[in-house]
Order: sequence, then C-alpha cells, then structure tokens
Amino acid sequence: MQSRSTSSRPVPAPADERSRTYSLGQNTITVSRSSPGLYLVATPIGNLGDITLRALETLAGADLIACEDSRVTRKLLDRFLIATPLTPYHEHNAQAARPKLLERLSQGASIALVSDAGTPLISDPGFKLVREVAALGHAITPIPGASAVLAALTVAGLPTDRFYFEGFLPPKDGARRARIKELASIDATLVLFEGGSRIADALRDLADAMGTRDAAVCRELTKLHEDVRRQPLEKLAAEAGQLETRGEFVIVVGPPPADSQRLSASDVDDILKAALKTGSVKDAVAHAVDLSGRPKREVYARALELAKQGPADEEG
Repeated sequence: MQSRSTSSRPVPAPADERSRTYSLGQNTITVSRSSPGLYLVATPIGNLGDITLRALETLAGADLIACEDSRVTRKLLDRFLIATPLTPYHEHNAQAARPKLLERLSQGASIALVSDAGTPLISDPGFKLVREVAALGHAITPIPGASAVLAALTVAGLPTDRFYFEGFLPPKDGARRARIKELASIDATLVLFEGGSRIADALRDLADAMGTRDAAVCRELTKLHEDVRRQPLEKLAAEAGQLETRGEFVIVVGPPPADSQRLSASDVDDILKAALKTGSVKDAVAHAVDLSGRPKREVYARALELAKQGPADEEG
C-alpha cells in the first residue's frame, strides 16, 4: 500500500486556463498572471472611468477578487470584460471567509481585495485581513486610486495641510452629539461620511457645536448628479431640508479658529457680560462664538446663566 506524503510545503495554485484580458474601448489587452500575494485595489467611487490602468491589469491578472458585494463589483468587471472569479468578503462573513483567503494565499494564489467604492480598508473590515496576511509573510501590494475622502477634501476649498477622517457619526442623537463635541476640539479639517437619511440631523448637530466654521457638503461625488455646497455650517444646516437625500454624502468641516484655544471659560464670560449689557442674549452668544470658536450650545447655556444673574451679581 502506497503511503501519502505529509509534507507541509505550500502547494502551488493550479494553472488558471481562463484568458487573462481586459477590454479598453475597442482594444483587448492581454495581461500576465499577477504574482502571488494580496492586492488592495482602489475602485471608482461613482464614475467607472476613474479606474486606473494598473487596477485593471491587477483585477484581470488575479486568481480571485474578494469583494463586498458581487453585484456591485460585477458591474465594474463587465464594463471592462474581466472574467476573474469573485468571492464575498464583508463585515458579516469576514470571520468565516478570512481563513479561506489565507489558505488560497498559502497555496500561491494572487487575490485582489476591493470595496464597493473607493480604496479598500477605508470604513470596511479589510484591515484584519491585511494584518493576518502580513503576519504570515505574504506580499501585500497597494494599487492606489479613487478615494471619496481625498476627492471631498480637494473640492471643499478648506485647509488640507492637516485633516482628520472620522467616517460615519453614531446614528443615535445623544451619542452623535457627544462625539461631535469631542471632534470640535481637534485642530484640523474634519472629514465625515453620512447617509441621506441622517444628513439633516448630522448638519444640525454639527452647526450647534461649531456653527461658525466654513464647511462643504459633497453628494454623489464623480457621478452624474454630483453636488458640492460650500457655506458656514449654520447655513448648511438651515438649508438641509432642500438637499436631495438619495446617495452618499461627505461632510468637510474647516478647523477651529486659530485663536479659539487661547480663550478660557472666564474669557468667554467676560465677552458675554460685556455684550449682554448692550444687546440680547442671541447677539451676545453670536459675538462670543465668533471670538472664541467654542460650541454654540455651550456658549448659549452660559449666556442664559449670566443673564439670570443680572447686573447685581457682577463685581463693582
């Protein structure tokens, strides 16, 4: 009776007989099989014409494409006549799917990881796969391209030397407001994602906390109905009811005023007391927010307290 080998060496992936090609206009381009390893391939965020030539070569040359939603990725592959097999990899199946992908890599396969739109690992579960692939010593290659974060930053007309990507805000009101309060103190331009069903609520809470800051609301970037609105947060919040809510949004908020961190709570009190002597609470709050950069809700609450105390409680 013949004994079986128990060698633990990786078994080379079987030869893939399919044609490794993609189509560009009327031309069919033949590509070589991608070298073994994981490829992080950026895909268009809307306009399929934003795919890069290197991404097409990688997708066509890979043995397998791991994608969030095969229906979405299939549209891209069909556009360029790419026949690479697809397998689902998303937050709901990642724990079960990850070992299978790691096994394929150990056998010498080349795997392209894509998200539904943009650069993989930005607001998706891909980092765990990358971490484990790196730990096993397999090659990992980024194939850069479209990114909603960078597209929104460049079109917003706000400082780009320092920015903070927050992703999606919490869906519940209390948690969202608490998180926005934390974000308000970050000395950088903020970039946030939001869906149409919550865009008005998000803008309202952002305006309450940082209403004087310039901002931009970007909808359907790179698509047919792309819309970018640049205004102070307060005005964007006031006009949120006019927004078309279908599609995905990126909100970009400018950094706090340069002098906002130099004004203490007592400084704000002094500003409010002086303004309340000659004007209304509303005007005093607007003036203090402009000078301090502090959240409107915080300043308003303090103004009400000072107004109740009245002149008799002031020194002198």
